[in-house]
Amino acid sequence: MNKREFLRTSGLLGAATFLPIGRAFSEDGRFTGERGVCTLIPSETAGPFPLDLTANTAFFRQDITEGYPGVPHTLRLRIIGLNNCEPMSNVRVNIWHCSNEGRYSGYSQSNNPGQAGLAYLRGYQFTDADGMVEFQTIFPGWYPGRICHIHFQVYVNSSYAAISQLTYPIATKNAIYAANPDLYPSGADPLSYNQDGIFNNGYEFQLATLEANGEGGYDSFLEVAVQGNGIPTGLEEVLNSAQFELGQNVPNPYVGSTVVPIRLERASDVQLDLYDLQGRKVAGVQHLGLPAGEHRIALDMNELGLPTANYVYQAEVRNSEGVWRTARMMTAQR
Repeated sequence: MNKREFLRTSGLLGAATFLPIGRAFSEDGRFTGERGVCTLIPSETAGPFPLDLTANTAFFRQDITEGYPGVPHTLRLRIIGLNNCEPMSNVRVNIWHCSNEGRYSGYSQSNNPGQAGLAYLRGYQFTDADGMVEFQTIFPGWYPGRICHIHFQVYVNSSYAAISQLTYPIATKNAIYAANPDLYPSGADPLSYNQDGIFNNGYEFQLATLEANGEGGYDSFLEVAVQGNGIPTGLEEVLNSAQFELGQNVPNPYVGSTVVPIRLERASDVQLDLYDLQGRKVAGVQHLGLPAGEHRIALDMNELGLPTANYVYQAEVRNSEGVWRTARMMTAQR
């Protein structure tokens, strides 16, 4: 199994990001009230250091810190579709941000020296059945000319991706810096939203929550609406449709066991692999010589020696025409 091919997708920077207003959520970011109105706002620049997060398989991970210093920070994003304001599952979300000292991995130049070849504070995940992704990172620092921020990209399909940035309440953010001078040597962030070249035309819908979690770190949440209604049609899926179709596992969310439907256009060998959210292959099942038609592949987590958890499952199909792969997310019942 070629893991690099599993994680390879190509993203386009989209023309707009859409964000909602008037929503109600519980403390863990789960929706608890009536759906509100989705509001269109312009997209933001990717900035000077976006990189292609799919170019290195190490970027598929939930913990992106790589041991870099900073206050622990859990960032949760919910992705919803503009058409109906409902969660979008199985879309890829990339994030990247600067270090506690205001530097970005991957580049070396006069204002960002010594960072070429590094990959810290970058990563991507796939949204679960609730449209949620979660990243473990550090609270970012800041650098001259920009207020503290995090970049994110929502890759919906091969022809559309939305890109934007988020920021934080100023008083809470600067309190983190003040309480941790050894970790944030630049001190308080001096800029207001209106002084920042990205947020000076509006920031209300890009303002993430920021709250202490009682464990020495901080939790953030932001909901982001993008074009569509939760049915991604990426390039790989379009190409694969002539060979096979990988369905969403049933039930989803699941407890203990689940079934993955797959439709084959011709007789094929099928390998179904499970990956945890750090990008590690944790289990796999193989079915050789399956005939064309509909099939249901049962997965019993007890038999596989795995806990009930969120996993990405990938189907690899081999036949006389070649090899094809497609992946989806399965969500554990909370």
